[in-house]
Amino acid sequence: MTNQYNERLRQVLLLAAILGLALLLFKELWAFFPGFLGAVTWYILCRNMYNYLTEKKHWNRALAASLFLLGFVVCAGLPVYFAIRLMTAKLNSVFSDTHEIMQVLHAFSDRIKSWTGEELLTDENIKQVQKAITGFIPTLLNSTASMLGNLIMLLFLSFFMFTGGQRMERGLKPWIPLRDDNIGILTKETRNMVRANAIGIPLISLIQGLAAMLGYVLFGVKDYLLWGFLTGLFAFFPVVGTMAVWIPVVVYLSSSGHGGAAIGLAIYSLIVTGNIDTVARITLLKGLGDVHPLITVLGVIVGLKLFGFWGFIFGPLMVSYFLLLYKIYCSEYGPLHAESGGRRGG
Repeated sequence: MTNQYNERLRQVLLLAAILGLALLLFKELWAFFPGFLGAVTWYILCRNMYNYLTEKKHWNRALAASLFLLGFVVCAGLPVYFAIRLMTAKLNSVFSDTHEIMQVLHAFSDRIKSWTGEELLTDENIKQVQKAITGFIPTLLNSTASMLGNLIMLLFLSFFMFTGGQRMERGLKPWIPLRDDNIGILTKETRNMVRANAIGIPLISLIQGLAAMLGYVLFGVKDYLLWGFLTGLFAFFPVVGTMAVWIPVVVYLSSSGHGGAAIGLAIYSLIVTGNIDTVARITLLKGLGDVHPLITVLGVIVGLKLFGFWGFIFGPLMVSYFLLLYKIYCSEYGPLHAESGGRRGG
């Protein structure tokens, strides 16, 4: 009896030590968690193609993994590079003339005051904006360093996920407390959701950005490339989304004496820019992964707070997992489980 008690105590102490070290490591490596999620995303997207090249075509596993990492750098790095080049050139031209900027801000403030009775551009507000810009620069630098670190982590982890993917999957399977058929359902759902969000959401944002840019061209907005890019960028965010960009542009047009263009752009933005994402979600996301728009919206809201940028993918995945695990629970332990006699596939 004493030996059994001592053995159980050693087991509890060992588990406590393992959990304690796991929590400590997770806490210290949390800053690189987005890189881990990115590696998981890229592995899921490319897994079938990688297995085809290495198993059917007999490519070298390390070489194939390196090519897929190069593909990620090209697919993700080049758009970011050109976006930074575009933004830098446009912002430099915009901020080179501070007098013109102040004129635009005062006109914008006067228009808001005529509508609401509140003055937007006061001396106190100007000081607050300057303070916010000053504090934003170190934050931006830290964010850039964090993104670079997560990119390196993503590439590092992706390489080992590709080269040891089959061994990793076999090691994980015994730890999943589900029947084999439900493990298959979970795997399929994960693949569909990741594909739908990793490919579908950026495509939808691109479509909205292009639609908005067309509206800016039609109604004579200067720097339409910049505003179209910003509109596509803000299309990622739920609820407010593109309105955060095109409403200020409409107000600017109105305050600068182009009332007709402002009304036209407002109508165009409400009808076309504001609704084209709905059509795209119904067609693209349903075709890629049959994802309900409500799951995407709620998931993005949750995911952005938890995971940062990768929340666009893993937020909706969490919501889908919640619904899927509920169905699996009913299948494993509910009436369906009772009807099947509680058998586990093997």
